[in-house]
Amino acid sequence: MFGRRAFLAALVFLIGVVGAKAGSEGRAARTFSPEGLAKVSDYIRNEVATGKIPGAILLLQQHGKPVYYENFGVRDVATEISMSADTIFRLYSMSKPVTSVAAMMLIEEGKLSLDDPVANYIPAFAGMKVGVEKKAEDGKVSLTLEPLARPVTIKDLLRHTAGLPYGFSGGGAVRELYAAANLFNGDVSNADFVAKLATLPLAEQPGTLWDYGFATDVLGRVIEIISGKTLLQFEKERLLDPLGMTETAFFVTDPVKFSRIAEPLPNDRNINPATPLRDIRRPAIWQSGGAGMVGTVGDYARFAQMLLNGGTYDGRRYLKAETIALMASDHIGPETGIARDQMYYPGGSSGFGLGFAVRTSVPPGTSWPLGEYRWDGVGGTFFFIDPEDDLFGIFMVQTPSQRGRIQLALKTLILQTMGR
Repeated sequence: MFGRRAFLAALVFLIGVVGAKAGSEGRAARTFSPEGLAKVSDYIRNEVATGKIPGAILLLQQHGKPVYYENFGVRDVATEISMSADTIFRLYSMSKPVTSVAAMMLIEEGKLSLDDPVANYIPAFAGMKVGVEKKAEDGKVSLTLEPLARPVTIKDLLRHTAGLPYGFSGGGAVRELYAAANLFNGDVSNADFVAKLATLPLAEQPGTLWDYGFATDVLGRVIEIISGKTLLQFEKERLLDPLGMTETAFFVTDPVKFSRIAEPLPNDRNINPATPLRDIRRPAIWQSGGAGMVGTVGDYARFAQMLLNGGTYDGRRYLKAETIALMASDHIGPETGIARDQMYYPGGSSGFGLGFAVRTSVPPGTSWPLGEYRWDGVGGTFFFIDPEDDLFGIFMVQTPSQRGRIQLALKTLILQTMGR
């Protein structure tokens, strides 16, 4: 298990990450066994010792206080600087919940509605078509463009039913077009990015399929249009700075902080063969609301605690409790008629809310928590919030190739420490 020195260091680095709500109604919240936590530490330590990852950080926080915190290994094998709580990580898709919360702020203020057509803010969306593959008698497949059955809405952007996939080769004609557009590797403003995206066809009719992709980036542009500010300016003024998330941004501006950036192993730097991990030392124009943020474990802990608290943190309210509950509810359940794509990342026991996966059933052979909501990033980071036990966990690591395996094994060990 983690040592007393590491625990005290965590309390210093994570100061301000307090103020949790009361425990679960009707019963005492589950607690962690020391023996189970020792197994968690042993697992991560072995991942470092066997050369699978350079280092990592794990935080488990219950009732507003860290109950487990430990640093493992190094930030970067090239520098051999030890991992520490001020280490900066590429968050990738853990950016999506932040952008989603920012959008829900505008919805609470009446400046935006879940049912609003995206075309109200980005007119090019009114003219978008849906790409449909059709096979001729000779077996040749062609792509035809069909009109929208209904507009793409803000809700579609939040729950990934907008038909805006991440492109990859071999995934069908529309995804091939997205891959060829090389959207990930450009560096343009959100306005220019969305303008380019709007020239491509949708992969399916809005509201028919959960299809993971660029929807949250479009949502970030909507926030810019409504607020009259860049996405980072709006998020800093309304969310990041008030929460004390001072290290969260879209790249690292200060060269003094470069040595604090976590790096993967040299042979583990690509998301896929064509897409390397982003160099966050280089100033970027693109403020990707879906995958562009960087930050520390302490910063994301403040954000997670605010969500767990029902929208409040340190005496300040960011969202109403009912808004958080809406975000953490399943919006693609059977009653919606929404199908799930072949790579449905939340998994069979989970639906999807307005910004994150939501556990809707208990996987066979487990007692995993219903109502848990969570998400992760392609760089390896993940977080989960368990309202039933007044708990959240954050794992920070940079390893695109090992992330899925580690996340499943580590999450299983964590839940086992609580008797689940």
